[in-house]
Amino acid sequence: MAYEGNIYRPPSEARSFVLQCTVGCSHNACTFCGMFKDKRFRIKETDEILSDIDEAARRLPNVRNVFLADGDAIALPLEQLLAIIKHLRSSFSQLESISTYAGPKSTLAKSPEELKLLHQAGITKAYLGVESGDDKVLHDTCKGVDAAQMEQAGKRLVEAGIELCAIILVGLAGKERSLENARATARIINRIQPSELSAMTYTPVPGTKMFAQIEDGEFALLDDKGVLIETRELVSNLKVDGLRFVSNHVSNPVAAICILPEQKDQLISSLDATIQKTPEGARRGVDAL
Repeated sequence: MAYEGNIYRPPSEARSFVLQCTVGCSHNACTFCGMFKDKRFRIKETDEILSDIDEAARRLPNVRNVFLADGDAIALPLEQLLAIIKHLRSSFSQLESISTYAGPKSTLAKSPEELKLLHQAGITKAYLGVESGDDKVLHDTCKGVDAAQMEQAGKRLVEAGIELCAIILVGLAGKERSLENARATARIINRIQPSELSAMTYTPVPGTKMFAQIEDGEFALLDDKGVLIETRELVSNLKVDGLRFVSNHVSNPVAAICILPEQKDQLISSLDATIQKTPEGARRGVDAL
């Protein structure tokens, strides 16, 4: 299989066969992101992708889960995606799931009917980088959409029947707008109604625009206590029934996996206890800048 450049996938896809359908990310302009900077976006030829599936079927005949890489496979033309899904389903008799990252602009470029067709064909799960529900944060980080457009993209995926994991970055607003960011992010998640919310902590990546802004004093990075307080504000404002809340990424100062709202009080109590014993200024996994 001919992988190009560094390959990324969500932590929950660790056991999946990663099929590279695009090289890089169709947007690739977010100021906080260091992924896919080693390659220019392009869509692979269908024959090349189908050949990779054939090779995987010979080597890994018992594949159950497939993740479509790189950063935004939903950007592929509809007919090409359908052909890939069809070949996957005919090549792996035990196939249970096909998942992908979904960029908001690429998702909005597909009609609701097209997204439903993709779900019916076999797309089971999408990971949407919501990042924040705050228009200023989305603008300042060059996400490419505003909160209303992000909400629309998320809702389209949910309404198509695709299981949605919304990904957010706690601390992306910095110190100045931390609590406002938490409340705005909770609002957009409440409106989208994803089945899963993955909360990671913004960590500066050398070489990115935001890293330079931090070095220049233009962006005030949250410490661990600030991250915990923002997370608590987020959780306290979430109102999605049966939401799987995941914050076990290495970037997070405290790990949690729970179902909301059933376990909300327990999670908030845990956050409160951790906030009380967390010293000012500590930053998990972040070198002094």
